[in-house]
Amino acid sequence: MVWTSLVILLALLEYSLFGALVSRARGQYGIKAPAVSGNPVFERYFRVQQNTLEHLVMVIPAMFIFAWFLSDRWSAVLGLLYVISRIFYAYAYIKEPASRHYPAMAGGFLTLALMLGGLVGVVVKLWR
Repeated sequence: MVWTSLVILLALLEYSLFGALVSRARGQYGIKAPAVSGNPVFERYFRVQQNTLEHLVMVIPAMFIFAWFLSDRWSAVLGLLYVISRIFYAYAYIKEPASRHYPAMAGGFLTLALMLGGLVGVVVKLWR
């Protein structure tokens, strides 16, 4: 599962980058910890990071299960597309929150594909 592991590490690095952007925005907009509100632009950065964390809880296990029972490479391809969709999501959300719809949908569909693919792989394994 080397390809899947590589993409998961990329997803975690992306999440770390989003955290660094939140930290920078906190200083730029004068939001002192532990506050998470007070400036709409800062709140966008924060929501990108939080939403990404919420999705990683589903994406990472789904990628491992998909890779284990179906295909390491396809898991990595879907996972990499997910990571790319998060870049577009972050850019859209920070620029104009209403424009995040399509990148968010893409990420959601990719997450669902990973989960359903993993489920199919597990069920097939059970029936053998």
